[in-house]
Amino acid sequence: MKRVLLTGASGFVGANLARRLLKDGHELHLLLRPGFQAWRIDGIRHDVRIHELDLQDAVTATRAVASIRPEWIFHLAANGAYSWQNNLSEILATNLLSTIGLVEACLKTGFEAFINTGSSSEYGAKSHAPAETEFLEPNSHYAVAKAAASQFCQFTARREQVSITTLRLYSAYGPFEDPRRLIPMLILRGLQGAFPPLVAPDTARDYVYVEDVVDAYLLAAAKIQSGAGAIYNVGTGIQTTLREVVDVARTVLAIPAGPAWGSMAAREWDSSVWVSDPRKIATELSWKASVAFEGGFRKTSEWFQSEPWIAAHYCANAIAAT
Repeated sequence: MKRVLLTGASGFVGANLARRLLKDGHELHLLLRPGFQAWRIDGIRHDVRIHELDLQDAVTATRAVASIRPEWIFHLAANGAYSWQNNLSEILATNLLSTIGLVEACLKTGFEAFINTGSSSEYGAKSHAPAETEFLEPNSHYAVAKAAASQFCQFTARREQVSITTLRLYSAYGPFEDPRRLIPMLILRGLQGAFPPLVAPDTARDYVYVEDVVDAYLLAAAKIQSGAGAIYNVGTGIQTTLREVVDVARTVLAIPAGPAWGSMAAREWDSSVWVSDPRKIATELSWKASVAFEGGFRKTSEWFQSEPWIAAHYCANAIAAT
């Protein structure tokens, strides 16, 4: 059992990681900002220790870390990954400045492993699957902040000879994903016999099921790499187009209606090529995505329909977003 500090547990991937850590028997401390959305952690609230604080407040963050003295730190707090998160000050403060503050606070107490969360968007648009050594061409303010945080973590790991690892996540999906995202919207509308607005069918992503992502976090923490400052791509290595995603949704949900391609405007980061090179994490951590897209979509759909409160929450948020 490890004493674990987790940021971002009120978010999608963090909520899934929190549940796995509890299942594995770890002592779990959540650092959550005041006013956090509680719906993802209501079911585990009594099994964790919650510390409400602003990570940008260095004094408070340092005091909290000193009281917890975590052995493992998983840093998933983020802002700017979604199109509706566009406040530049918040993006830089959450993704870069808070990362710096948390790392410095943890250095004062010592730790076994610190796992930082990066993003595939750090690479920008590439015509191929980029390796971790690829030149970075961030394609948004969020990507710029994530790239800077990844570089800071790598530099600090090497300078201080500590284990700080960054996982560059590709398109994670699964239970607890934001209801305004593609996969939840496909399920919500699909259960009603229709499709949500869609961009061009050739738009592509590397979709990786959240259970596989959680496995990557745990493997990264368990393998101590002092001074390496390792960075790993977390993706399947398989590109899936929106046309293929829609075909899976029609099969799984038996949707009678046809998709209206181009009924949603393309985003500036949309691309027909977006796929990971997962060879390094396979070689060094023995990690490989095990859930194919159709299987992950089915799992997500089953979860979505498993409890009435889930559907109610998703419907309310989806309606508010339209």
